[in-house]
Amino acid sequence: MKMTTHIKHLIVALVVAFTATSCLDKEPGSAIPTDEAMQSFNDAEQTVTGIYALMKSSALWSGYLTLLPDVQTDLVYAVEGYSNAMGQFWQWNIRPTTSEVESVYAALYGIIANCNLYLERIDSVMSKQTDDDSITTLEQYTGEVYAIRALCYSELLKLYCKAYNPATAESDLGVVLRKSFSKPEPARRASMKESYDFVVKDLQQAEEILARIEELYSKQGNLTLYSSYYMTSYVAHALHARVALYMQDWQSAIEHSTEVIESKYYRLSAANEAYTNTMSYFDYMWTNDVATETIWQVGFTQTSYGGALGQSFLNFTTDYQYYYPDYVPAQWVLDLYSGSDLRYDSYFATLPTGYAHGLSWPLLVKYYGNQNFINNGFIYHVSMPKPFRLAEQYLIRAEAYCRSTTPNYSLASKDLVALRSTRFVSGGGISLTADNCIEQIAEERVRELYMEGHRLQDIKRWGDLYRGGEGFTRTPQANSLEEGSSLSVRADHPLFVWPIPQHEIEAPGSEVEQNKL
Repeated sequence: MKMTTHIKHLIVALVVAFTATSCLDKEPGSAIPTDEAMQSFNDAEQTVTGIYALMKSSALWSGYLTLLPDVQTDLVYAVEGYSNAMGQFWQWNIRPTTSEVESVYAALYGIIANCNLYLERIDSVMSKQTDDDSITTLEQYTGEVYAIRALCYSELLKLYCKAYNPATAESDLGVVLRKSFSKPEPARRASMKESYDFVVKDLQQAEEILARIEELYSKQGNLTLYSSYYMTSYVAHALHARVALYMQDWQSAIEHSTEVIESKYYRLSAANEAYTNTMSYFDYMWTNDVATETIWQVGFTQTSYGGALGQSFLNFTTDYQYYYPDYVPAQWVLDLYSGSDLRYDSYFATLPTGYAHGLSWPLLVKYYGNQNFINNGFIYHVSMPKPFRLAEQYLIRAEAYCRSTTPNYSLASKDLVALRSTRFVSGGGISLTADNCIEQIAEERVRELYMEGHRLQDIKRWGDLYRGGEGFTRTPQANSLEEGSSLSVRADHPLFVWPIPQHEIEAPGSEVEQNKL
């Protein structure tokens, strides 16, 4: 659905600024008054453009939101002499006043506030339209905004709440649900069930609206959905599958992942098929940010981009000669890849480091950077984040098959084989059983989704199912930072749930309850 109207989403245009003391405050003095905001088609378009621009923030998918959950757990080791980037998370010294905790929370609620402004004003704007194309475009934008709001709330739930438990969801604390922009609402956390139900309702709205619009464009022969910079019905289905997995709603997870997998718009980017003489389709996905398996990525240009995902793993720009990584892959992760697994060479490479201690270790090159940005602008380590890939949908469906009331290990195995057949030189067979399915799926999720921000939530939601709830134990490796290299953390540790920022707790009129610390 690469349509002309969406070119404007690449322009940085922020319509409303949210800089109040509390992330939940909506209309500071510098903001556009609600009754003056978003009155025309152009206003609505710019509001949506501004929402997409906010999603580029380095506090979100191009930085903290993607990296911190994996840095915090067992996937990387801090290097002796590192810059202390994300150091509090690496050492599990996380507090309600930790800057990253505040930044992620504020960025997500900032987007939600903009979404609420749009949804509150769109009916008035729509009532003024007489052109069918304008009405269709605004309907599309509305579907996208519902999907974005659902995505932001799902991320807040993933990080700032404990794992969903159907038996206790009605009493467990969820998030503060801001449903309106201008109407006063109590600053109080909803239940987990109410919070997740709200996300699902938004996703259902997005799926229905966007599917209808996509069907229209499909009939016109103008529909390409892979490597999308904007929300589509399949992004909503992909998120719905993920959310359903978290909710232990196995049947819904299967239904929505199947909707994506069986779509004609996506195909796994094979690591064993050559795209050029020097790279595979899988390589090209990471080096050039174009792939048939990417469902949604945060759209960057050379003049408008967010954080540098690869910076902390390479730091080549220190002197443009050597690499000074803050973090290197854990040895146990490297050991997961067999010699025929082509993902290894796409993700890791041993490069010369400039540390005095002479570190020699496979470095993460998955986020080395978009080659066009490097070649044309000397912009290193900036890759377009890919929060939704087809590969994850296979992993979701496989797990849901295994954990259903009536498990189907045959179908689960078939999904993992389908994924692995595109990642290995040849073969990639695997067989899941009741005894090994969680361990096998956990390992495959690490191999495939390494440093894409899933590990913290996975360990938390599996609990005792994964290695008896032992969580993880770090063992020092070559040139690793002493502080944190021997950390042992069980899956029930309170800091698997991030604390609510302290200023939210202390804001005037706040009724927000803090998580267990």
